[in-house]
Amino acid sequence: MITFHQLAKTRRSIRAFTKQNIKKEDVALCVETARFAPSACNSQPWKFVIIDDPLLKDQIAKRVLSGIHKMNYFAVNASVYIALLKEPTKMPAWLGGKVRNTDFHRIDIGIACSHLVLQAQDLGIASCILGWFNERNLKKLLKVPFYKKIELLIALGYAKKIELPKKILKNKNTTMSFNQY
Repeated sequence: MITFHQLAKTRRSIRAFTKQNIKKEDVALCVETARFAPSACNSQPWKFVIIDDPLLKDQIAKRVLSGIHKMNYFAVNASVYIALLKEPTKMPAWLGGKVRNTDFHRIDIGIACSHLVLQAQDLGIASCILGWFNERNLKKLLKVPFYKKIELLIALGYAKKIELPKKILKNKNTTMSFNQY
């Protein structure tokens, strides 16, 4: 059995996917796991839109991952996309965020996203979290109201390469300390 540490250590952003489809129940499990993520005041400020329709995925490739956003064009081979939208937070979380000058909804969405991609990793599904995409066109394709925000687009698929890219981390002494800065 793999430990959580091993799972987190082996998760990478994959940029080369096979054509193999992902079972709907596996995608649903990834999203269901993300729903259990903690959030400020239990606001759960997210909505997950799963995109697995081949025609819609082709439109995303043409209208969302092209032009100035073509650096993420590799994701056109993903089996599934998941658009992660911001939803309203509860008043105490919103107010606390204003007082602290902290975007709790973004922290919450990041935690949910982490849960999702780690669950995918546990199932042998590769992922890449995209922050650079044509949000306006994606909203049109998904019929998302103009006043909503798509924070992230997650590409899921099976990795072409078995060998993981080397992960280069900062020295742990520069990123961790006890009891003082």
